[in-house]
Amino acid sequence: MKRLVAIVVFALVAVTGAWAQNYPTRPVVLVVPYPPGGLSDAVGRPVAEGMQGTLGQTVVIENVGGANGAIGSSRVARAAPDGYTLLLGIWNTHVAIAKILKLDYDVVKDFAPIAFMTDAPLLLTVHKSVPANSYNELVDWLKANPDKASSGSAGIGSPPHLLDEVVRKQTRTRFETVHYRGAGPIMQDLMGGQIQMAFLNPATAAPHVRSGAIKALGVTSAQRMKILPDVPTMAEAGFPGGMEFSLWSGLFAPKGTPREIIDTVNRAVVASLANPKVRERLANQGMEIATREKQTPESLAAIQQAEIKKWWPIIEAAGIKPQ
Repeated sequence: MKRLVAIVVFALVAVTGAWAQNYPTRPVVLVVPYPPGGLSDAVGRPVAEGMQGTLGQTVVIENVGGANGAIGSSRVARAAPDGYTLLLGIWNTHVAIAKILKLDYDVVKDFAPIAFMTDAPLLLTVHKSVPANSYNELVDWLKANPDKASSGSAGIGSPPHLLDEVVRKQTRTRFETVHYRGAGPIMQDLMGGQIQMAFLNPATAAPHVRSGAIKALGVTSAQRMKILPDVPTMAEAGFPGGMEFSLWSGLFAPKGTPREIIDTVNRAVVASLANPKVRERLANQGMEIATREKQTPESLAAIQQAEIKKWWPIIEAAGIKPQ
């Protein structure tokens, strides 16, 4: 009996190994767990295009929005670990939501890290009708108009929500946070004047800042952005101690995905991020591409763990309860 079991196990390992070596033999699906128009979409599409040459297969983007990225993430967590369903994960999906939502999967244990890809700060933006051209003027206006302003968030516990909480606590102002399915819908309502302010990623906001449809009063980075050099950092704008936050992105597979497949996809991501056209597209949207040594499965795993250790206590202190 033991011999039979050993033979079966050996056969399965041999088949799996051969299967992994032949990967990929059909198109790969990259799930972006937010609607089109947000930062994850802006990262996913150029990176996916750049991966195709190395993989020799089409990489198809599927936008699966909802629940601050949890719906799309859950789909990938339950997918077959065969390399044909991957996830574009960001800070929201792999740090925050595990603390503020009751999930049917584990953000660490149910995924196999593939590659850390980009960092991106957020812009504090306001509708052009708001009578404020600086952070301090915005605070004065909020104090003079309690409970009259609304700010857009990509969901409970998302970076815009947490940064709203930080602003409210620091300034002792009162304004509503309205939760959306992603940055694209927030941008639509901000431009339409349905909401007055929002922390938005540069990929979504920068074109509208340049056009004058919205105003950017600060950026959550240590230095000013090259694509919007006139926008001050939050420290320069007057936020006490500064406000530094990065909305990072990484690529994940379902747990149990063979290491050979992880390595194959990683090579495709590394090649994509080295492609001058991909780099230009990402840089033009305010994203900082990870250095080569950070583009590893091990680096992504370490960054995720460090961010969980840093942000979970902050989320708890903000009083955001699991939903």
